[in-house]
This record gives sequence, C-alpha cells and structure tokens, in this order.
Amino acid sequence: MREINVSTVTDIIKRLCIEANIDLGDDVVKALEAAEASEVSPTGKAVLQQIIKNSEIARSEKLAICQDTGFTVVFLEIGQDVHFTGGDLTESIYEGVRQGYTEGYLRKSIVKDPITTPVNTGDNTPAVVHLTIVPGDKVKIIVAPKGGGSENMSEVKMMKPADGLDGLKSFVINKVLTSGGNPCPPIIVGIGVGGTFEYTAYLAKKAAIREVGVHNPDPKLADLERELLEEVNKLGIGPMGFGGRTTALAVNIEVFPRHIATFPVAVNLNCHVIRHKSAEI
Repeated sequence: MREINVSTVTDIIKRLCIEANIDLGDDVVKALEAAEASEVSPTGKAVLQQIIKNSEIARSEKLAICQDTGFTVVFLEIGQDVHFTGGDLTESIYEGVRQGYTEGYLRKSIVKDPITTPVNTGDNTPAVVHLTIVPGDKVKIIVAPKGGGSENMSEVKMMKPADGLDGLKSFVINKVLTSGGNPCPPIIVGIGVGGTFEYTAYLAKKAAIREVGVHNPDPKLADLERELLEEVNKLGIGPMGFGGRTTALAVNIEVFPRHIATFPVAVNLNCHVIRHKSAEI
C-alpha cells in the first residue's frame, strides 16, 4: 500500500488551477493555428488571430486567458493501492482550489446557495470532483475549469431508442446551431451517449477535455466524430459567431452501455479557451 499525504494533492491542485487558466494547451494552439490558416472568412481569420494572440499574452504575462476562470472541475483516477493520509481528501482538493484562485488572482465565480441566497463563496470553492478507482498505486489529477457561457449551452436529452443515429446527429447539430456564438467558438463539442441521465453528462464532460485531434479508439465512433465535425463547420457560425468555416475544433464522443428502454445523449460545449491540466503522483 502506497501512502500519499493529502497536502501533496493540495499543492498539485493549486498549481494546476493556475496553469490551466493561463497556459492554453499546445494541442489547442496548434488547432487554432491550423484553423486560422484555412479560414476563408476575413473576419473569421482576424478573430482567430486575436484568439491566438490573446493566448500568447496570457502565457507570457501569466494572466488569465479569459476573465471567466470557471467552475473548477477535478477528475481523479486513484489507484486502488493508494492510501491517503494527513486529512480529508475532498477538503484537500478544495484547499488547493482556494489557494490557486487566490494566489493566481483568478476570478471567483461560485455562489454558495444556488437558489435562495446566491452569495459568492469568495474562493471559487467548492469544486466538482469526479473520482474513479483504477488498478495500481498512482493518482492522476486533471483540473478542468469550465466557464459559465459555454456550460449554459450544454444539454442532456433523454432520447428514444428508435431515434437512433439520425436522431443523435440531429440533436447535436441543432444544439450547436441554436447556441450560435454564445459558447465563444471555435468550440469543442463533447458528446456522451449511454449510461444513465447523470452519467451521460459526465461522459460528455470527459469528451470535451480530450486532447484535440485524438479520436475515439473505436473506428466507427472516430468516423462519426469526423462526420459531425464536418457538419458542424458547415453551419457557418464561425469564430466568436462572426461567420466562417471554423465553428468547432473537434467533436469528441464517449459512450457507455445503456438500458434497452433509454437512449440518453448529452452535449457539453467547451469554448475556445479549452482549459485542462493534469499531473500524476
């Protein structure tokens, strides 16, 4: 059994919160550069140039890429041979978020009571934490801040099994179309299919932070991702909604077995500030 003090988790979460908000991933930057090179709309090309410039300034000046520094979403893959010591794991995660958002001068956007008394918690806690138990004695941590604008454009739909593949495609395309420029395109379209109501949304969230350019290992799903990306980019929404061929940088699909009577599908849209950083203990 390997022991890990929760203070280590706090330190890593703190660092990843800051890095995710100031350092756009190389995969995203390369995709943006490729989109700028192929964009036929002068306005769309100019917008992409500004987005790329903004990411360069954020990285060099160590400033937030976007003023909306997001709801902190944390994915933990915990080896079953790991034992945490020194305190509560969940609280150690919250403390890492608290320190990261304070010391990184990141905007705090979380309100404590979502209905009756929406008062800001002042430190961007609590975080949303997803735990998965895996073999081994390692811990992988992914911090993925999620902005409110793109999250607002996301949706879960309990479709009928008879809706099938055509229904799924129609739902995804219409979701992007009706969202327009609101999620700050070019976007990543994360799609979850299967499981239960809540699990399909989790799958979509995971899909939305997959590395740009990496397809589902299932060849049929990879082909569907490419097909949907092509269809999405035919919509003409373009960068920041100003028109063009670059509405999305990627469409990613994650699936799970479903009940014979259900066909849950979730679409989680991620803006062009596709923030996520990871580390392994």
